[in-house]
Amino acid sequence: MTLWIVLLLTAVVLSPLAWLRPSRRQQGRMAIRMAARQQGLGMQLSRQEWPHWLPEDPPSPCPQYHRARRKGAEDSWCYWQLSAGQWVNQWREPCADVTVLPHLQTLPSDVYKVEASKQMVALCWGERGEAESLVPVAAVLKALA
Repeated sequence: MTLWIVLLLTAVVLSPLAWLRPSRRQQGRMAIRMAARQQGLGMQLSRQEWPHWLPEDPPSPCPQYHRARRKGAEDSWCYWQLSAGQWVNQWREPCADVTVLPHLQTLPSDVYKVEASKQMVALCWGERGEAESLVPVAAVLKALA
């Protein structure tokens, strides 16, 4: 009888440790973020002001991957993805920039926003999928930087 009581007490003491172990989804996100860091990308969780006209509500805060731009880049732009491969600007006009659009169409469908400023190129991504889905994201950030 005392053996069962000792086993029960040990299980009760050790059960909260199972809560500290990350889930598979969290482990996958950590793997993606570490792979991004190895490729020279920065990542941060950022709060975004999402347009009301997006078909689904993106997460907030959203993972934002970014890369520094080359010196001399003066153009600034921002595009949102309405559906897979359909990129629009803030007035919901289709992307007409022929230098940017081919790169945007290679991105996964859970990339919500891509923007460029004078200092960096950034994209907000839902991080669904495996670490292999980082390949087009890194390629686009490198090409647009």
